Amino acid sequence: MHNEAYEAPGGEIIVRKYRSSDWESIRDIHDAARMEELRLAGLAEAFLPLGVAAEREGLFDYEIFVAELNGEPAGFAACSEDELAWLYVHPRFFRRGVGRRLAEEVLAHTGRPVWAEVLAGNAPAAALYRRLGFAEKEVCTGHMPGNEKFVVTVSRLCLEK
Repeated sequence: MHNEAYEAPGGEIIVRKYRSSDWESIRDIHDAARMEELRLAGLAEAFLPLGVAAEREGLFDYEIFVAELNGEPAGFAACSEDELAWLYVHPRFFRRGVGRRLAEEVLAHTGRPVWAEVLAGNAPAAALYRRLGFAEKEVCTGHMPGNEKFVVTVSRLCLEK
């Protein structure tokens, strides 16, 4: 973990490991960003707050990182050795380099290949992953993890190097 400051267009970004005291911040980040993600995918009615989603989708089975912009929690990500499973930035901090910096730090803690999924319609996330070197490997349709009554289409992306 580098935990060193990185100057971005919006200020100083620090990425660090999650602490239990971060719960309220990541809950707020997730809930705002997830609603935007689902809106882009035409699935706003599928929203579940982090208190529910974390349990259903196993958030704490992953290693979790928090990005701070100028000392304020702005995003979080969760990964395993082969998956970048969660990546959320609060909409207040969009387009300030938080998502990119957070993803770069998290990817330093994964092996290769590493996988990620992006909901169809979430063009900003897909563009970020492409800039990071991910390539689309397949498009899948199935039930939404954690909220199985909804059918979703996702792009499965892979970073191989």
